[in-house]
Amino acid sequence: MDYRIIVEGVALFLSSFGAAVIIFGGIWAIIKVLSGIGRRTLDYNAIRIDFTSQIMMGLEFFVAGDLIKSILKPSLDEVIILGIIVAIRTVVGYSLNQELKPIGKKEIENNR
Repeated sequence: MDYRIIVEGVALFLSSFGAAVIIFGGIWAIIKVLSGIGRRTLDYNAIRIDFTSQIMMGLEFFVAGDLIKSILKPSLDEVIILGIIVAIRTVVGYSLNQELKPIGKKEIENNR
């Protein structure tokens, strides 16, 4: 049995699932914004928190897919590229998390 096909399939599945999570999160955020137009109760911060959480989750699946792909091609070039991709995604995830901290604190205070 060729494990290369299985590993490639798992990596593709994880990357595809990450993309699906981000796309679904974007569509869901658009639906929430459009359904809230004209109402005074549009909770923009809650929508941002939900969408950003979906982006961060999708990025985690992308990283997992890239890690599994690196098993197939463990050359120095592939490891360097993987390191750069993981670093970029980590910085993006950290930035999104930092952006959400003040919003999350306000939401917690408002719900008390």
